[in-house]
Amino acid sequence: MKYRLLGRTGLFVSEICLGTMTWGGKGRFQIVGKLGLDDAKAQLRAAFDAGINFYDTADVYSEGESERLLGQAIRDVGLPREELVIATKARIRMGEGPNRVGLSRVNILNAMDASLKRLGLDHVDLYQMHGVDFLTPMDETLRALDDLVRSGRVRYVGVSNHAAWQIMKALGVSQQHGWSRYESVQAYYSIAGRDLEREIVPLAQDQQLGILVWSPLAGGLLSGKFSEAAPGPEGARRTTFDFPPVDRTRAFKCVEAMRPIAQAHGVSVARVALAWTLQQPGITSVIIGAKSTAQLADNIAAADLVLSDGELATLDEVSRLPAEYPGWMIAFQRRDREPGSAIKFETKPADKRG
Repeated sequence: MKYRLLGRTGLFVSEICLGTMTWGGKGRFQIVGKLGLDDAKAQLRAAFDAGINFYDTADVYSEGESERLLGQAIRDVGLPREELVIATKARIRMGEGPNRVGLSRVNILNAMDASLKRLGLDHVDLYQMHGVDFLTPMDETLRALDDLVRSGRVRYVGVSNHAAWQIMKALGVSQQHGWSRYESVQAYYSIAGRDLEREIVPLAQDQQLGILVWSPLAGGLLSGKFSEAAPGPEGARRTTFDFPPVDRTRAFKCVEAMRPIAQAHGVSVARVALAWTLQQPGITSVIIGAKSTAQLADNIAAADLVLSDGELATLDEVSRLPAEYPGWMIAFQRRDREPGSAIKFETKPADKRG
């Protein structure tokens, strides 16, 4: 397992992160997974033994049950807290009251206290805002997060499911006030959904933000079990929960391009899709979630699969985003400003008259 710095911080996280959305099986998350404590402990043990130190959850996953299981599994397995990077999130509604949702100071502080209680921890390493709140002033959210960092209950803060302009605005506000800033962006990204490359990847690289990828297999669509001719195995997540939205025509072209590469390496299509994501510029860690031990082992093994330049070029060609303005104009105009561009200035002999 390799480790990468989280953005501009000094914190190293494993390039594979174990996601826990399949744990708990309560409420609407039953469709994603129903793993109980024994399975959670087995996954945690296998992940830790493979070198994974990064674990991601959220208060909303199975109505808090995912956090509770993660905390209990850590204690039961006996893992050293100081070697774990625990990340959770807040923003999505957790109750019927008008203040049990959003990024207000009230909800953030209450949500953090509730998450720590469920986890059985005194702090989390990364606290992420799970989405946008257009009602709460941004400075209210950021001040509350800074207070959490100063209190010691949170080590770093991150953002998820935000537009590039919102992230950049938040960074500016935090810098203006000297508050703890967002250090990471958790976002959807896959070989079948490369929209992140338009604005957020360049922003993250410029501002030194870590990129944490959720749903790198596009909700299982890139597992190799689906094709245009096959609806997928019975009980598969995609057959009952068609999320995230994907252009299936493009997705299946990617799957068909990955099949011969997978066969050449003797691995699954899913492992190729994960390896492709890990080898893209700016990516810090890829979050995997599994319903079985075999699936988890296969996903973890993607960290050891290195695709050749030729294989990456083949996959880039089939999955490349269509040109979009102003991207195509920027690319056109930057040709004579690239490092090493051949710009020649013609000089004339000095005029010797006089």
